[in-house]
Amino acid sequence: MAGNEHEVNRSARSGRFVKESTAERNPRTTTTEKVGGDSDRGDREVNRSASTGKFVTKTTAELHADTTETQRL
Repeated sequence: MAGNEHEVNRSARSGRFVKESTAERNPRTTTTEKVGGDSDRGDREVNRSASTGKFVTKTTAELHADTTETQRL
């Protein structure tokens, strides 16, 4: 990973950051994101509920565009 790029782990249920050990124990309910580094890279999109911070599907994001945000990681 170049520059200040690093990985963070989040719970897919709560949207909160979790420890690496938690992500390893619960791979189906956590996601690992690469953050920092080149701002123009953005090779992956994720969708989140703006009110809860939880990850949502692309379909949910399309149906509720006013209350979701899409991030490029």
